[in-house]
Amino acid sequence: MNPQYPALGAYALTSILLVLNLLFLWGYSGATRGRTKIAINPEDAARFGGTLRDTDPPEVARVLRAHRNAEAAIYPFLLLGLVYVLLGGGLKLASALFAVFVFARYVHSWAYLSATQPWRTISFIIGGLATIVLLLDIAWMLLRG
Repeated sequence: MNPQYPALGAYALTSILLVLNLLFLWGYSGATRGRTKIAINPEDAARFGGTLRDTDPPEVARVLRAHRNAEAAIYPFLLLGLVYVLLGGGLKLASALFAVFVFARYVHSWAYLSATQPWRTISFIIGGLATIVLLLDIAWMLLRG
């Protein structure tokens, strides 16, 4: 794609897939809230005819926790991925780490929403390890000059 940035295409695809994961969780939280007919804002209760409560029902809270977890993991990875690409990182390592991270995050979202252990923990650890390896390779690239 771009000889100066060999991993740019892989990064672009990774970004699309990870943003789709976030958008799915975002939309799913709204759909779940709509199914419960419980609103935490008075204007929403008035507009949609729901019951007003101070807290989210458990099923909505679970989706929101899954979304927060995804944001907390995905944003740092995307930032590090961009740094890796801009430093001219190689396509092979980028493709492997990006694929592992995307797969881990999709599994994690599924496991979180379906309350499935040990897959939620395993996928979280795998995604975290991919992030750490990416970070260490960036540090190594910077140290080598």
